Amino acid sequence: MTIFNVFSLLGGLALFLFGMDIMGKALEKQAGGQLQKILSKLTDNPLKGFFLGLCVTAVIQSSSATTVMVVGFVNSGIMELHQAIGVIMGSNVGTTVTSWILSLSGLQGDSLFIQLLKPTSFSPVLAFIGILLYMCKSEKKKGVGTILIGFAVLMTGMTTMSNAVLPLQNEAWFTSLFTRFSNPLLGVLVGALVTGIIQSSSASVGILQALSATGVITYGSAIPIIMGQNIGTCVTALLSSVGANKNARRAAMVHLYFNIIGVTIFLFGFYGLNAVCHFAFVNTTIEAWGIAIVHSVFNILATVILLPFATGLEKLAILTIPDSPEKEEFALLDDRLLNTPAMAVERARAATAEMAELARVGVVQAMSLTHEWSDELAQKVRDEECRVDRYEDALGTYLVKLSSRELNHADSQSVNTLLHTISDFERISDHSVNLLESAEEMHQKEIHFSKDAQEELQVLEDAVQDTLSRTTDAFRKSDLHLASKVEPLEAVVNELVRAIKARHVARLQAGSCSIEYGFVLDDLLTNYERVCDHCSNVAVAQIEVAQDSFDTHAYLNDLRHGNDTKESEEFHRRLGRYRERYLFPDGQTAEEN
Repeated sequence: MTIFNVFSLLGGLALFLFGMDIMGKALEKQAGGQLQKILSKLTDNPLKGFFLGLCVTAVIQSSSATTVMVVGFVNSGIMELHQAIGVIMGSNVGTTVTSWILSLSGLQGDSLFIQLLKPTSFSPVLAFIGILLYMCKSEKKKGVGTILIGFAVLMTGMTTMSNAVLPLQNEAWFTSLFTRFSNPLLGVLVGALVTGIIQSSSASVGILQALSATGVITYGSAIPIIMGQNIGTCVTALLSSVGANKNARRAAMVHLYFNIIGVTIFLFGFYGLNAVCHFAFVNTTIEAWGIAIVHSVFNILATVILLPFATGLEKLAILTIPDSPEKEEFALLDDRLLNTPAMAVERARAATAEMAELARVGVVQAMSLTHEWSDELAQKVRDEECRVDRYEDALGTYLVKLSSRELNHADSQSVNTLLHTISDFERISDHSVNLLESAEEMHQKEIHFSKDAQEELQVLEDAVQDTLSRTTDAFRKSDLHLASKVEPLEAVVNELVRAIKARHVARLQAGSCSIEYGFVLDDLLTNYERVCDHCSNVAVAQIEVAQDSFDTHAYLNDLRHGNDTKESEEFHRRLGRYRERYLFPDGQTAEEN
């Protein structure tokens, strides 16, 4: 083997790892929020978790990425430890798909079908198609092109490595080296070490498949190495769990224990049977497809054996990392998920939806305090406002980090929507405290509005609560149709506020109300109006971002005054309907005052 073969080997390895990296990231990016939807269907059924983990890993071609996601989910409280176990087992089986794809490089035969299946035949075609798609303006086509290019680069690197190591078949030291790996402990150690360094079992299995082209690697030497590769892949999850809460660290330990116990059972079973049956294939040369078979058989058998004992693995992880007297809090947003931007976007959206609901509930509770004071409920409103502030700080930082990642168009739109809306939800929560302070003043000064004022305020409060509910529902469901109903409601609230102010002035002139009461009433009306203004901001941002437009003033102007547009006609139709819904007790609409 010459120095030029070494250069070719290094170059092939670089192409192989690079191709695997860009293909995996492109697959993950194309999958987008679908990964979150798949994992959100989790139940307490370990078998279902197994299939979900298998599907996700088969899509993104990386068990390490899946287990890191799982650690992040457990750390964030999205997933329980017992739910994570099935997903982890599924990820181990899902990663075997890569080895089967790579085994195509070892196909032998002269038939046209076999020739077409060889990477040397179809990789150049895929690369050509990929570059054509990559040059398209469509983001989806560009993403598919990146996947094809990544796959072509990966297979080219695989072929280059296989060709570069061919001279090693005549090297006595190389043959002797793999003879030593027939020692199970040494083989497992080497496999674990190499995989731990490159942090990808798929890549290390691929390297072994390339080396199998020399024809000197036997089943006896390959099996322990493959076992070690499965243990080595746990390094990524273990490293990602550093600094996480106990359950997240336990999830990483479950991954490690699953592979160590599985390897132990497999090796004892295999070598025990071999001592009795003397398998003929042990000293037979292994090919790329044989490595894929061993890799798949191990992971499937390990899952079949250990899946029924998922609870035992959970208990073992808890024994390793025991509970402490201090109660741990879940991470609101886990930076580990930033490595999978699509998942991070969905987690940020879910956290913003939680923040929105806290803000909505806070306003509703503060409204109730204006009717009946409660020290306990008042403290709850203050606590919830503090929680919303923490949400805004965490989400703002997280979204800035996320916006610097490579996102597909849909995820990029989601990040823009979130950046536009988190401050509005925080301000809505601030107004809940303002309402609380007005309620406290009413309680302390024993201010009671007249019956007419109370009835008018009740109409307004119903409209405000309707606006809040529609806004949060539209955001949580990403429902643009529901979001379009917020603006006409907000317009009705503004009309109600003006009408109530006008009626209050009339009562002042009639001497049936005092100026002091008017100050408190004005504070309430101002806060109600501003709550709905922020609801309008959230809904409009959701619609505008979806349309790739950010000129809010022009949008609202066209909506209210562009009588020739379909959107404007719908706005005025809904405005009329909401005016009829929110009538004052005397039967008048706010517009008539």
